[in-house]
Amino acid sequence: MSIVNVNFQVEDRSGRITRARAKELSESGDVPCSSKSSGVQKHIVRANSKRVASDDINICSICSISSSGLPNKRRAVLKDVTNISTKGSDKNCRNASNIQGDKPTRRISAKAKANAPLNAPVEILGAEEDENTRLAEDLSKIRVVESREVSLRETLCHTSGECGVLDMVLSVSSEESIPQPNEKYMASEQSAASSDTGVIDIDSNTKCLQSCSIYAPDIYDRIRVTELDQRASTTYMEQLQQDITADMRGILVDWLIEVSDEYKLVPDTLYLTVNVIDRFLSRNCIERKRLQLLGVASMLIASKYEEICAPGVEDFCFITDNTYTKREVVEMESKVLNLLHFRLSVPTTKTFLRRFIQSAHASYKVPCIELEFLANYLAELTLVEYSFLKFLPSLIAASAVFLARWTLDQSDHPWNPTLEHYTCYNASELKTVVLALQDLQLNASASPLNAIRQKYRQPKFKCVATLTSSRSVLSLFEEQD
Repeated sequence: MSIVNVNFQVEDRSGRITRARAKELSESGDVPCSSKSSGVQKHIVRANSKRVASDDINICSICSISSSGLPNKRRAVLKDVTNISTKGSDKNCRNASNIQGDKPTRRISAKAKANAPLNAPVEILGAEEDENTRLAEDLSKIRVVESREVSLRETLCHTSGECGVLDMVLSVSSEESIPQPNEKYMASEQSAASSDTGVIDIDSNTKCLQSCSIYAPDIYDRIRVTELDQRASTTYMEQLQQDITADMRGILVDWLIEVSDEYKLVPDTLYLTVNVIDRFLSRNCIERKRLQLLGVASMLIASKYEEICAPGVEDFCFITDNTYTKREVVEMESKVLNLLHFRLSVPTTKTFLRRFIQSAHASYKVPCIELEFLANYLAELTLVEYSFLKFLPSLIAASAVFLARWTLDQSDHPWNPTLEHYTCYNASELKTVVLALQDLQLNASASPLNAIRQKYRQPKFKCVATLTSSRSVLSLFEEQD
């Protein structure tokens, strides 16, 4: 017998069916509760066995309501629980445990109700349906509250760090995953600075974020290696170039110093410009008439790399009195970049000079601004000289600090354990470069290239270009010997 036949026979019965009447009809065999119908009903219950107890009751109630000819009831819809507060969550959790503990008992009663005859009283089934619907709504609300409480607890664990074992596990995993700086190298430097009373730790100020004091030792350790890899040839004028000389290079650099002062470029742009020129000339032979074009193209590249607002191509064409067109400058820029393989992150003398001046200021109670200007002046004097290409940038920077300290104060030795520690040079290793720098300071060769000297004669640089030492620095090295 199919379900349609069951409904049809039930619809023929009119009036209310009591328990006694149902028992009497079942004994006479007139009640439509055959094995087939019960089998279909059981099949429906098994198919929906994964639903909650309210769904099982709904199936039974729908069949009983349809058998009595009454309209079907709509399924209950859960209310919006997105704004439920977590207040009183402990009480809700206890209620949830009680409800979940009673849940198996209610499931058994639901299945027993499902196996009951289809002509059970509609009022009893409707009341139980409402009760189970209400319990399902309460249970869903409590689950939402529990989920919000767990998420809130996890957030508090990450922010406040007061979650016991969970917080310990998170902290251990985070410490293992976050890369740390080279602690071995930093520990060795700090131990060396603390063990020797003459060495002052210049990286102890961790409050200044721009100084990168935590990573500074590793950074400069890497820079010391890089300065050996990306050096220009020290003999390209004699071995490669045929149409230009060292004096022509000096004239070009002296003119570029005026250009950088005209456009108010930072010193790093000037140092990088000269570095690009020398590295290009070390690999490519150039004609004399295109040497200035190489200079403006190199400064254009350095400006794009170092400046916030770099001058345009038209500005460099204008500064050459339109000797070269915009297309020629761009083509030379492309040629230089391709020859250098776009390697512009190179350490220059200015890179080391910042670190060494900071080391020199460690012995002063108040930073000496004249020392900084004078060291920068002496270092920029070497840009014009082709003969200084044979010295490393770090060696030139250390020698400039040495001579600047000697020029300002001749009563004490300019080199101390702190400078020796951070520059990795002792006083005897600086002798050759310091003597050559003193010749530039005194202009012993009477060079006509005075762009740097005129720049540092200005009052904004404390007129450090006019300072000289009364004693020769050679006497200091003779005393040591």
